[in-house]
Amino acid sequence: MTSAVDAPGVTGDTVQFISDGATIRGFLARPADAPGRRPAVVVLHEWWGLNDHTINTTRRFAQAGYTALAVDLYSRQGYTVTKDPAEAAELMNALSSQWALRDVNAAVRYLKALPFVDGQCIGAAGFSMGAMTALTMAQHNSDFKAIVAFYGKTPPVESVDYFLCPVQFHHAGKDGWVTGKEVDVLKQGLIQYGKPGEVLIYPQADHAFFNETRPEVYKRDDAEAAWRSMLDFLGRYVR
Repeated sequence: MTSAVDAPGVTGDTVQFISDGATIRGFLARPADAPGRRPAVVVLHEWWGLNDHTINTTRRFAQAGYTALAVDLYSRQGYTVTKDPAEAAELMNALSSQWALRDVNAAVRYLKALPFVDGQCIGAAGFSMGAMTALTMAQHNSDFKAIVAFYGKTPPVESVDYFLCPVQFHHAGKDGWVTGKEVDVLKQGLIQYGKPGEVLIYPQADHAFFNETRPEVYKRDDAEAAWRSMLDFLGRYVR
């Protein structure tokens, strides 16, 4: 996977915005010299927090022509970043889904107020824990024109009826956390309720196969294929 950390033509920095009186942190990246208003992507991190992997992914979106904002979902918990699974589990379990939704909504408002963002062209990409938030946002915020979710827990089939935008789901065939049956329910819901979307399956991949900082699960070929599919999907609905 090509790193975008030092990609020419991309600017990135930590930003802050307010959500119900709380200061929410994020990392904003965008093409340095792109004229006019650009489409935007909200990036939602795994249970580790807003770490280097998420920042690098955000920069890669900027390299692809988007203004990208990674939201620190742990802002209300002290902006914590960890590599310890036990601590990550505690952080995720303590995360209020309602506050997460409010903070992502605030992130959208922040993006729409930026002079270089096309407020009519906003998507989201979530990974693992962040994918669950992204799938919930698909049911609650019509500002999102497309949602991409990587190996996150899927909603009940009846919830799919409330999707407000197309959804692309990436499933790792060897995932020990998100089962094939759960993914089948999502596929069934898309068909049953006539919702636009697609489910992509990587039979030999483990959970978090997209995360290049975790060599024990990272699967380069699948990660690169998923990146291309995601950009194609966003290009169809967001740009």
